[in-house]
Amino acid sequence: MAPPAGQIRPGRYLAIFALIVVGLYALVFFTGDGKPTPKLGIDLQGGTRVTLTARTPDGKPPTNDSLNQARQIIETRVNGMGISGSEVTRDGNNLVITVPGAGGEEAKQLGQTAELNFRKVVNSVPAGQPPAGTTPQQAAPPPGPGDQQKAIDEAKALRQSTDPNVQMQALQSLNCAAEDPLRGNDDPKLPLVTCDREGQQKYQLEPVFLPGKEVANAQAVPPQPQAGQPGWTVSLDFKSEGAKVWADFTSANVGQQAAFVLDTEVVSAPQIQQALLGGTASINGQFNQESATDLANVLKYGSLPLAFDQSEAETVSATLGVASLEAGLIAGGIGLVLVAVYCLLYYRLLGILTVLSLALSGGVVYAVLVLLGRWVGFTLDLAGIAGFIVAIGITADSFIVFFERLKDEIREGRTFRSAVPRAWSRAQRTILSADAVSFLAAAVLYVLAVGQVKGFAFTLGMSTVLDLVVVFLVTHPLVAMASKNKFLSKPSVSGLGAVQRLGDQYRAARKAAATTAKEA
Repeated sequence: MAPPAGQIRPGRYLAIFALIVVGLYALVFFTGDGKPTPKLGIDLQGGTRVTLTARTPDGKPPTNDSLNQARQIIETRVNGMGISGSEVTRDGNNLVITVPGAGGEEAKQLGQTAELNFRKVVNSVPAGQPPAGTTPQQAAPPPGPGDQQKAIDEAKALRQSTDPNVQMQALQSLNCAAEDPLRGNDDPKLPLVTCDREGQQKYQLEPVFLPGKEVANAQAVPPQPQAGQPGWTVSLDFKSEGAKVWADFTSANVGQQAAFVLDTEVVSAPQIQQALLGGTASINGQFNQESATDLANVLKYGSLPLAFDQSEAETVSATLGVASLEAGLIAGGIGLVLVAVYCLLYYRLLGILTVLSLALSGGVVYAVLVLLGRWVGFTLDLAGIAGFIVAIGITADSFIVFFERLKDEIREGRTFRSAVPRAWSRAQRTILSADAVSFLAAAVLYVLAVGQVKGFAFTLGMSTVLDLVVVFLVTHPLVAMASKNKFLSKPSVSGLGAVQRLGDQYRAARKAAATTAKEA
């Protein structure tokens, strides 16, 4: 037989919740690695986070395609580091590289555009002293987008002019000690006047004869003194078309120099001793092992379609991560204890049901965190923990709305048992409205926010949704079961004695009023 209107079968709801919990923890223990631990962010486990901000030559926002392509290339570079758990995520126009544990220093070099091109050297002179009247641009305030574009246009007009006289003027006036606005923005179809990476030599170069995309592989080669190679080098293997172009160029330019230009800077400009027909080349640039390996990696895994500025680089030690985690757990524990004490003192039995509901909610949230980290790579950071702490108050607020509605019904003369369905009918609309507003605020914050604020918004929104699950499938059924139990429904146990006395007075007053009206 179906229950009366407004009534529920508590056992059925609790059984559904139990099945959800069993299902979640079955997935936790029997999928993936089976470890019941959430994936922690670097601020909790230690590691390195690097934020790269994209910039374009014209100062306009980068396209989605170029950002996604850059993310894929950087992700390939990160995977090439061989550090498990590393990831690259897109955050607006930023790319965020996260490398857990030690070894994250290499991540700070992964945002190099690595646009390698090959140009013939026309002339070269020592850099010497900066020309009179010039000062390094590093001392100047950072240019805005309009100023930056103007500087790029001026540099191109002077240093990439097709007029030999203008090129000679650029070669004489170029200041290798200043920041280069043309870095990564040169036109490969035009000549170029530029410096080497050390700022020791200035070069006048022809247009690109071989683009870097023709490089098939690159690797760092250790010193070989017996072969006349005293330092580290980077060995290149060309693709078939690139090998042909390289062979033709070296055959026709024996005795000339070929400049290997990386992001507008000359890395190496060796003299061609003989025709190189094997499809290989070697870059010599006063490398050590680390710099040779970094250059080989960025060349091997591809050139980025955008230039990036390193807007943030954060390294957190494992010790600091553990301390941060402990601080977050202590803060969450204090919040839970304060809510529990308040509910127990004010609601008694209902307070116990509140604490039980919060504990079950925490169990569900934990399982979902583990699974999200396993399936979609969600990492729990300090901002996420803050979201959970705020959600404790939102969850407790749902219980309080229900309990206060219940007290209103009892105050109007109804019994505990008869008040539960009426109170729930009125309270659930308020709970749904309040949680909908909280979820909407979290969703808007998640869409508009950047960085770690997204973690706060995500955990807040997720906890709000799970709050509804617990309130509907646990709290309401438990209160309904308590209202039908003789012992638990006693005023001294339920904590509703004061409002029940007011209810008795209300019923007595109504009865007296009805009797008076009848006699009249």
